[in-house]
Amino acid sequence: MSQKTVWITGASSGIGKALAEVYAKNNWQVILSARREKELEMVKANLPNGEHFVLPLDLAKAEELEAKTANAWDLNQGIDLLIHSGGISQRAKAKETPLSVDRKIMEIDYFGTIAITKWIIPKMVERGGGQLGVITSLVGKFGTPYRSAYAAAKHALHGFFDSLRAEEHDNNIRVSLILPGFIKTNVSVNALTESGSKLNEMDDAQANGMTAERCAEIIFKNLEKGKNEFLIGGKETFGVYLKRFVPGIFSKIIRKTNVR
Repeated sequence: MSQKTVWITGASSGIGKALAEVYAKNNWQVILSARREKELEMVKANLPNGEHFVLPLDLAKAEELEAKTANAWDLNQGIDLLIHSGGISQRAKAKETPLSVDRKIMEIDYFGTIAITKWIIPKMVERGGGQLGVITSLVGKFGTPYRSAYAAAKHALHGFFDSLRAEEHDNNIRVSLILPGFIKTNVSVNALTESGSKLNEMDDAQANGMTAERCAEIIFKNLEKGKNEFLIGGKETFGVYLKRFVPGIFSKIIRKTNVR
């Protein structure tokens, strides 16, 4: 059997990098994408089991993503699994954040992600099927202070991909939404502040969170099972159920919780 191919965005660090390592270890061919080509080459150099590829891209440049998707598809005559791991977070109050910052977060986290999806779905359908793994966040289910635009983008991803799953079910397209909580990565370090600059600090909760490697292992196993949606993390994941079943209590808790 030929190797299956996975295309991972956001693969230069964090969960994306850890996923690349897990899939390569399990004998998948990996296409690595992110903005930073040098870091991608370093990730590729440490991957086992066969030939892997580097394809730099910028999710903020939606006009370039059709060509990038075509390039990725042609590297090994198709893609079996696309994992959307690329994105950027936020640490700023809504009233202090100019619309330009909201737009930048939406452009990267939502429009860039769905642009690639819109270009790859017809190719997967013509080939007979495929799978999408979409890394959103617990804030795809509820909002928290300092993350208004980020939560909005993640909520938007849930709406889009829930719809897509229903639309393309009969075309053998599987869609899995992945909701991590606190994972020890640089997501908070790279988060945008109200000025549009990086926070350059790691949240305490992030620093004490699950390792990216453990998170990637969980993602791999659940994607293999084809789960529609799954949570990853510690006690913070209970927020999803609190919001659903006791929203008033959740509202009181979240506004007092130290989330920055």
